[in-house]
Amino acid sequence: MPSPLHLAFLGCGFITQVHSRHLKGFKSDIVVSYASRERARAEEYCRRFHGSRSFADYASAIDDPRVDAVVIAVPPALHLDLTLRALAAGKHVLVEKPAYPTLGDYQAVREARDRAGRIVLVGENDHYKPLAIKLRQLLADGVIGEMVFGHFSSIVKRLKAADDWRNDESMAGGDAFFEEGIHWLHLAASLGPTITSISGFRPAPSSEGPDKRVKSMLVSFNYDNGAVGSLYYSREIPSMLKGLRLSKLMGRNGVITFESNGAVMLVRREGSLPRIVFPGFRDIRGYQAMYRDFRDSISSGRAPEMSLERAIDDQRLMDQIYSSLQAVEP
Repeated sequence: MPSPLHLAFLGCGFITQVHSRHLKGFKSDIVVSYASRERARAEEYCRRFHGSRSFADYASAIDDPRVDAVVIAVPPALHLDLTLRALAAGKHVLVEKPAYPTLGDYQAVREARDRAGRIVLVGENDHYKPLAIKLRQLLADGVIGEMVFGHFSSIVKRLKAADDWRNDESMAGGDAFFEEGIHWLHLAASLGPTITSISGFRPAPSSEGPDKRVKSMLVSFNYDNGAVGSLYYSREIPSMLKGLRLSKLMGRNGVITFESNGAVMLVRREGSLPRIVFPGFRDIRGYQAMYRDFRDSISSGRAPEMSLERAIDDQRLMDQIYSSLQAVEP
């Protein structure tokens, strides 16, 4: 791998700002550039985040021999074409999640990845955040004994403007749960036990306000260890402090209660005093760990933790959720 690794962001929207802020910690190890369909916007991001260069379109960044990898940070409807073009040009790819709308798209990318011999990492930063790592560790250590229930809650009132591209399902790939709830589905599915069956239940959508998406979903599932779980997801229900919510893992020997964003958890084990655990604030959203994995995967040639194969498992669960809806909704 060349040093430093030269990344080009395809897309200069909100999520590129988030990524760029977290990349500051890599200093000279990772060099960034910015591409947009609006040259002025790419130049603005380049100045703002001390980038190496800017590009007036995505193709110019993909074709530049100085670029080693691209970060695809545009609406999901554009992901497949840009991924295939980047792999054909010999670039490594980090693609924002949800990566692709269909399993067929994932298969096309997997074949292109294998032909090109390049790394594709799906940008599921939640996989890398300290909360997820700590939960996986506690379950593996048997802290709560046999798991009985998993309860995951992501409830907040966070409406989109009428002109937000997420209101267009053809651009977003689906409704609010598909576009953002995928992160919470991955968390529930990545803690150790495997989800073996899953169903979705969707309340009647509201027609009020500028955000016309379907914004709520209840998901229930079975794990292969005998536990059962539920995921409550909504972007239209008020919550404490505009986003504070609690989730739980419940076992026969104890309970782990955690703030869903990852700030703090309370571990209660039978026969022991409860203890407060802070999973970690330094990289609370997991972006830096994700980029370290991307960089190291490129360097070593190994598969990243958040590989296409892991994302395909999540997409299969998502497909089962929406198939179950079609069976019960008129």
